[in-house]
Amino acid sequence: MLRIALIGCGFFARNQMFAWRDIEGAELVAICDQDPARLARAGEEFGIARRYSDAAALFAAGGFDIVDIATTVGSHHALVAQAAQAGVHVICQKPFARSLTEAREMVDMIEKTGKLLMVHENFRWQSAVRRVIDLLRAGEIGEAFFGRISFRSGYDVYSGQPYLAEGERFIIEDLGIHLLDIARALFGDVSRISATTRRVNPAIRGEDVATMQLLHLGGVTSVVDCSYATRRQDETFPQSLIEIDGTLGSLRLDAGYRLTLSRPGAARQEDVSPPLLEWAERPWHNIQESVQLIQQHFIDCLHRGEAPETSGRDNLQTFALVEAAYLSAREGRALAPDSL
Repeated sequence: MLRIALIGCGFFARNQMFAWRDIEGAELVAICDQDPARLARAGEEFGIARRYSDAAALFAAGGFDIVDIATTVGSHHALVAQAAQAGVHVICQKPFARSLTEAREMVDMIEKTGKLLMVHENFRWQSAVRRVIDLLRAGEIGEAFFGRISFRSGYDVYSGQPYLAEGERFIIEDLGIHLLDIARALFGDVSRISATTRRVNPAIRGEDVATMQLLHLGGVTSVVDCSYATRRQDETFPQSLIEIDGTLGSLRLDAGYRLTLSRPGAARQEDVSPPLLEWAERPWHNIQESVQLIQQHFIDCLHRGEAPETSGRDNLQTFALVEAAYLSAREGRALAPDSL
């Protein structure tokens, strides 16, 4: 049995607590949060007796194999450093760090201990997205040469997570990072990226619209676009829509979880709607399912002694794309992410 301690019991962490509850061979044994009321609510709901208001006290007490860091980005470096000192495996929410330099330091900290570090980039683990990844990797449309990953919505994400409206950087750092990670899962690493951004909503500080063009090392061109300023009758939140053209055909993941594999003279459609887990709720259920799937993946990797797909080392590539996108938008030029 692998024992987990969770730091941060806020809005999204509740999904992680449910997922740990339902994963065989994992047990959530301790939680930590600086807000006493939030800590008490989580402890009572999930029956967790070990509760801490201070992460240092949690690490000093020990008794767990994995720490799941579900706090905001400003605390990540210090918490990962404490995890390294304690010698435990780490899952950390994105955005992983405040800078690429800081992210590299954090990865090095854990690698020196021999423990595993995974960044909680769960969008690539949504079952609908996973089906697209699997079909592409199986060669169903031949060699891909173009892709588009799109997330456009007018959903009010600020009511549940008000801090999203307060930062100078918003949609690329919070949402676009997931889409960039999907692009990497589909087409591999990136040699060049260019980006434009815009703030449409005057009540927020950061950008709420971004469009990015990527040239992947294997020759694929992809477009990643995201918006929280899109108004339309049929709201698609929180679905990521995907188009891929290949030498033998095309793949389309459309709204309503409709997947179409097309070849000349023939097309096959699948309903890839995610299951509604017992503790999940629409329309969040695709993300909630992906939380359970990525956490299960981490447990499986620990048992096999393998690095997870979104390991800390791998996630440096996604993080570099985020940093390069912001710099590209600011300077109006294309950038090589590996130059940062």
